[in-house]
Amino acid sequence: MENNRNVTEFILIGLTRNPRMQKVVCVVFLLLYMVTLSGNLLIVVTTVSSRALSSPMYFFLSHLSLIDTIFSSSSAPKLIVDSLHEKKVISFNGCMAQVYAEHIFGATEIILLTVMAYDRYVAICKPLHYTAIMSCKLCILLVGVAWTGGFLHATIQILFTVWLPFCGPNVIDHFMCDLYPLLKLVCTDTHTLGLFVAANSGFICLLNFLLLTESYVIILQSLKNYSLEGRRKALSTCVSHITVIVLSFVPCMFVYLRPVTILPIDKAVAVFYTMVAPMLNPLIYTLRNAEVKSAIWKLWRRKASSDNR
Repeated sequence: MENNRNVTEFILIGLTRNPRMQKVVCVVFLLLYMVTLSGNLLIVVTTVSSRALSSPMYFFLSHLSLIDTIFSSSSAPKLIVDSLHEKKVISFNGCMAQVYAEHIFGATEIILLTVMAYDRYVAICKPLHYTAIMSCKLCILLVGVAWTGGFLHATIQILFTVWLPFCGPNVIDHFMCDLYPLLKLVCTDTHTLGLFVAANSGFICLLNFLLLTESYVIILQSLKNYSLEGRRKALSTCVSHITVIVLSFVPCMFVYLRPVTILPIDKAVAVFYTMVAPMLNPLIYTLRNAEVKSAIWKLWRRKASSDNR
């Protein structure tokens, strides 16, 4: 590998070169990151500690929040720290680690969202068999499938990337290491490489999106047989999930289902799926879910009563 490259580190341009704006970036994204950590970890602690949230849906939700926490942590701390420095440097190994983290957690989340859609399909279309079908063993197996899929996707992606010939320059016009900005620095033709990225990253986004679309078409059709109250309750859960799906899949398909080109909007899209979406996910699931809000309130009361003793 050393014979194919003479680059040992990369220089990141960041979100802006304006020193004043960099301070604003530091404050804004530190706040975003703190809200993301607080919201997602609160979901994890609440679902683990509350007996009322023992259904498969909340088991999957706790894993989604855990993934969002780690996914955001793979890029946010580096962005915040770099905004305090004029020169933003990341080692070659650090850059590859960031690419790997982005893809393993991103792919795992996408597959997990498909698993959550299957859970809603069984709950709404086969309510009498829900407990028998969504057993503890199956839930653990489905989460294992999501993590395995993410691991395989990210490993294939990083093995393909780490052996590419980086001969210089080493300046990345981004705030983090991402595939397309890296491919621009490779000293070889990237047309075939771009097709591989689309086949790997783009395909996983598109396939899961099509599966999710088909699932929700079936779910929405089956709601015709429900009472008005049952339809309202089912739609409330589905709307939250569909919102999270849109937040996750639209950026994924926008970035990876296209040729190797760098667009001015790419940084904003990356900010959205690495920082904003992980922050919004717990808010979306809690604001529309009375059970989660009740469990959080009980957790706070339990904590307050224990502190007063």
